[in-house]
Amino acid sequence: MKTAARRLLALALSALLGPAAGAATGVAELPAPPGTGPVTVFYPTAAAPARFTRGPFSFELAADGAPLRGNGHLVVISHGSGGSPWPQADLAITLVNAGFTVAMPEHAGDNWHDMSRVGPPSWRHRPKEVSQAIDAMAADARFAPLLDFGHVGVFGMSAGGLTALTLAGARWSPALLNAHCQAHLAQDFPACVGLATSLTGGALDGLRLAVARRAIDWRLGSQHALESWTDPRITAAVAAVPMAAPVEMASLATPRIPLGLVRAGHDDWLAPQWHVDAVHAACSPRCTLVADMPAGGHGSILSPPVPDLPARAARLLDDPPGFDRASLPAVYAAITRFFVQNLAP
Repeated sequence: MKTAARRLLALALSALLGPAAGAATGVAELPAPPGTGPVTVFYPTAAAPARFTRGPFSFELAADGAPLRGNGHLVVISHGSGGSPWPQADLAITLVNAGFTVAMPEHAGDNWHDMSRVGPPSWRHRPKEVSQAIDAMAADARFAPLLDFGHVGVFGMSAGGLTALTLAGARWSPALLNAHCQAHLAQDFPACVGLATSLTGGALDGLRLAVARRAIDWRLGSQHALESWTDPRITAAVAAVPMAAPVEMASLATPRIPLGLVRAGHDDWLAPQWHVDAVHAACSPRCTLVADMPAGGHGSILSPPVPDLPARAARLLDDPPGFDRASLPAVYAAITRFFVQNLAP
């Protein structure tokens, strides 16, 4: 059997059997790299888990337990706007159960306690923060000997999905987002305006649309430079419900690396037609629809779900009627299989 085939078989067996008999999920925090936030790490460990609580979220994790090698591969997760590691912990734990180590950087100015740089200022910086998270793992004496830093995966959702697309070879610009919003503002209003206001179907909607068009054009219209970022260590990416209207779709006709997509059919924040479906049309057949959640909303990929959201955020992030969260383990398993299949050198 050829070496590559043997390694792929070993990764596949790891995904089926887990990292080691009796292994648990450990959690640790690395200090913040320059200009960004701390990096939360989930990893295989033989240490005994205990109740681990962060805000409203609670898990069985082994805090600072000694890491095990697992399958030797790292996946970096890029959270969505205003996010944190914890609503993506169940995906991270699924990846750890397959032997992966998972690092989640806290994106500066676009996280749960600081949203001062939401939008293009954060989007420009996020891919670098992913690279810095890899650097931090490679510099850590606990993790560095256990991981292959030449074949790293990246997963991102929403704004993190744009990060994943960028690392897969996408180029984007604020001006492209402006052009999209000028043409399709009413149909994709939350993507263009965020949580500042919403259309109600009432008499003031015309005024809201007019003010929004002028504000978006003033803010974004002159920023034509195409943004990009390449890290050769990243060799597979999955973008879930990605922000994609700013993307120059031709740049994804031939992704730089294997690219997977996760779709939510009832995404009211980033309407599939203008975002994930547009990406799929641009990159097919050189990308993969890893998972489709026909009844899912924008936040349905998150688990555990974020509780007690403000009303506008809840409308866009809470599960739509009819979505069954019992389907999420199969979605996470599909994401895991994608990385198993594509991170073997």
